[in-house]
Amino acid sequence: MAARLGWLLTLVHAGEFDNPRYLSNPVNRCFHCKTNLYAAIRARSDRQILSGANMDDLGEYRPGLAAARQFGVRHPYVEAGINKAQVRQIARDLGLSDVSVLPASPCLSSRIETGIPIDQDMLGFIHHVERMVSDRLTLQTVRCRVRASAIVIEMDSGSLSLVAESERQALTSLVQSAAHCPAGLPVRFEAYRNGSAFLLQRA
Repeated sequence: MAARLGWLLTLVHAGEFDNPRYLSNPVNRCFHCKTNLYAAIRARSDRQILSGANMDDLGEYRPGLAAARQFGVRHPYVEAGINKAQVRQIARDLGLSDVSVLPASPCLSSRIETGIPIDQDMLGFIHHVERMVSDRLTLQTVRCRVRASAIVIEMDSGSLSLVAESERQALTSLVQSAAHCPAGLPVRFEAYRNGSAFLLQRA
């Protein structure tokens, strides 16, 4: 898309895997991730940094927004009062219909329950399982959650109700035989819930 639209695109490594605070997966993991990201961008440019945050993001716990404040990041969609549905409509109006229908794609670390350390092999396992289940069942929304008690495959409730028990057993075998599958954890199937791997630590 960058080539097609003539954008100046530079890929940078945020270096979050060198940050032990990020790797420990605390409740404010996103703060440490975004701190690394914005620091990497700032090291390469003194221009204004913008983010794609929209009004819908303000209704959730978003520690990454605190990191944004530290780096003076601006959020044009928030400033204009635009929500996610309106962002998709703007994309359609601009002829970017392929972008307007893209499903949400939060970072893979958000699938790991708070407090379980982030590990690159585990992220690879999560990505593999989500692609495998999505391709096998022709689904757009699939989440593989790694929790202390189980590996949980989430999908929308309508699709979940159509998955036969035999298919669940087959998927369970595929998940448990995948490379880097956490040992000893059962596999469960549940309806998709936004942020369901996130545990808010209380005093």
